[in-house]
Amino acid sequence: MPQHFAVIIAGGKGERFWPQSRERRPKHLLPIVGDKPMLAQTLDRIRPVVPPKNTFVITSAAQEKAVRQVCGQLPRANIVAEPVGRDTAPAVALAAALVGARDPRGVFAVLPSDHVIPDAKVYLRDLRAAFAAAEAEPVLVTIGIKPTIPETGYGYIQLGKDWKKFGGAKFSRVKQFKEKPPLKTARRYVASGDYAWNAGMFVWSVPVVETAFEKHAPDYFSAMKPVRDALAKRKPIGAALKKVYSKIEKLSVDYALLEKADNVVVLPASFSWDDVGSWSAVQAHCKLDADGNALRGPALVEQGRGNIVFSESGHLTALLGADDMIVVHTKDATLIAPKSKAQEVKKLAARIGKMKNGQMWL
Repeated sequence: MPQHFAVIIAGGKGERFWPQSRERRPKHLLPIVGDKPMLAQTLDRIRPVVPPKNTFVITSAAQEKAVRQVCGQLPRANIVAEPVGRDTAPAVALAAALVGARDPRGVFAVLPSDHVIPDAKVYLRDLRAAFAAAEAEPVLVTIGIKPTIPETGYGYIQLGKDWKKFGGAKFSRVKQFKEKPPLKTARRYVASGDYAWNAGMFVWSVPVVETAFEKHAPDYFSAMKPVRDALAKRKPIGAALKKVYSKIEKLSVDYALLEKADNVVVLPASFSWDDVGSWSAVQAHCKLDADGNALRGPALVEQGRGNIVFSESGHLTALLGADDMIVVHTKDATLIAPKSKAQEVKKLAARIGKMKNGQMWL
């Protein structure tokens, strides 16, 4: 029987939740929702299915130290830092090498580090079904989220014909992947009932995903040879990673494999899900006061409704006569913006990074 593994992708630049998040401390290292860092919540959630010894975290060099502090339950060798970010295709190719060194026929899940999934029991039921499908058949499994609104910020998966059942869950063939659509198209997708959000959650075996790389993206498979060789000899892989990542192209696994392969199946998720992609999304997961304000830290709102106020460092942040605002205070920066501009915080953070001495705030 092949072993089951999980590979958690924990990178990013920390721009969407600036100023609380930074390049060295992005969303997955913060308790944006809940009392623990999002990465710690992810590790807790998957533990009943995948033990810590079989759980890997792929992060960035800038975040490695902080990630190791959060992931104290994992073996040291299970936390691997990419020298530079190259999107998810290289990360998945690296994941296949890491898992394959432990079990050449291993089945592994690729999971984001920072999503909110309130019902862990339902999530684990779906995850077990996805593992069962990937273990039994030569398929690339993705878990799709039933859309609740015509969201334009997500990619979509078009469901094809019914495929098989595993663990009581129905899988479908994937007809095609769709990029982030305009609003009119997103409304059509949701109304049809034939689409799911692409949440970046995948399950496959080492042989199946490596075959997919060899067929559809051979440069990534061949590029990881120095890493596979070092792992086979039980040598450190740091030097091999630097060599590989200095040459490898930046590309998502969706483009590299999933949009080209004809053996992709989707499990429509039974669990509720939120990627909490901006400050405005936090409000749905917070305890609100009588006026719908989400407050954390020493914060006060008078004569105001629907505000999000996060304050650190013992600094009191007070709002008077303001509605639907985001105010985030940290020890060295403060953000003030209407909630309608939440998606533009990323652009603001990128601009700050280009300022002289902007690194102070990133």
